[in-house]
Amino acid sequence: MFEINNQKYRTAIIHDWFCNMGGGDKVAETFLDIMPDSPVYTSCYLEKSLTPRLKAADIRVSFLQKFLHQKKDNHQRFLPLMPVAFESFDMTAYDIILSSSSCCAKGVITGPGAIHICYCHTPMRYAWEFFGEYTEDMKPLKRKIIGLLMNYIRIWDAISANRVDYFIANSNNVAKRIWKHYRRKATVIYPPIDTEYFTPGREDGDFYLCVSRLVKYKRIDLAVQACNRLKASLVVIGQGAEYERLKKMAGATLKILGRQPDDVIREYYRRCKAFIFPGEEDFGMTPLEAQACGRPVIAYGKGGALETVIDGKTGIFFEEQTVESLIQGMKKLDGIKIEKSACRENAERFSVQTFKENLREEIERRCRDADIL
Repeated sequence: MFEINNQKYRTAIIHDWFCNMGGGDKVAETFLDIMPDSPVYTSCYLEKSLTPRLKAADIRVSFLQKFLHQKKDNHQRFLPLMPVAFESFDMTAYDIILSSSSCCAKGVITGPGAIHICYCHTPMRYAWEFFGEYTEDMKPLKRKIIGLLMNYIRIWDAISANRVDYFIANSNNVAKRIWKHYRRKATVIYPPIDTEYFTPGREDGDFYLCVSRLVKYKRIDLAVQACNRLKASLVVIGQGAEYERLKKMAGATLKILGRQPDDVIREYYRRCKAFIFPGEEDFGMTPLEAQACGRPVIAYGKGGALETVIDGKTGIFFEEQTVESLIQGMKKLDGIKIEKSACRENAERFSVQTFKENLREEIERRCRDADIL
């Protein structure tokens, strides 16, 4: 339920999937603070990926759940069926639908009197401008088949964008891409960073840190190669398809730890020399978590990092997505002084409380615009 002026509205939350807890999943979980009694619809989930808050929620899954391998995540293979999965949900009982989408969640079909607000993390990366990056290592036949599939997915993606009444983008970077692909304007509301949990510590370490899902486009391999070459200490926290490859690449000064609980991650944030963020992200929450702990960021100077890192004040940018450029950035950071207080102050602009206030105001504003109040 969502209450405005003592009037209660029936609400539902929609999210793509909960299979490898990342930034988008944390955002969807925060929706429950605003709409605590809402059912959460999703295509599928892995039990081990759910937080205690999500385990206690009313999660409703599609038919894809029965095909999900609980020990070995295979949800990516369901992409051709995702549109059908989300269209199969009956949304007619709800007045306000809030979707969290980087894939197909925005494609639910709502009732005629309902308002659908989509918090868009990105238009599908693998369907649009990053298609080449995702398929460059595929064999020619597989790449051709995937190309034909993506033609269908792009058509559905563009059409289903018309089912959304109002878009919210997680950054100006994503708002531009929403306009490019959907020709829809979006309000920008930055994702929530738990600045009350991620706080500075007292100890200083001499290692670099990456916290990420270990998938190719995150480019953690650049950090591994750079630290191998410099014989610098690096800790990598995360799980994903690149895990085994990165383990084989790692030299004596590197630790690839896999998935870790939040308290362990926070301790590494607090003690790291700097946080390395080598991918081109839609937004990127981990650099802000590091800054909340008072640590500088070395980031590739494209995408969402341009909105979260202040060059020369809370970190530095490297210009090219290469090992050599990253090494230059690491050396550049050594030559300047970054204050913990500056990093912390920058992160506080993205607090959970600010996010919830902005999101609630936007929902109320859009309900007034749609004249459902």
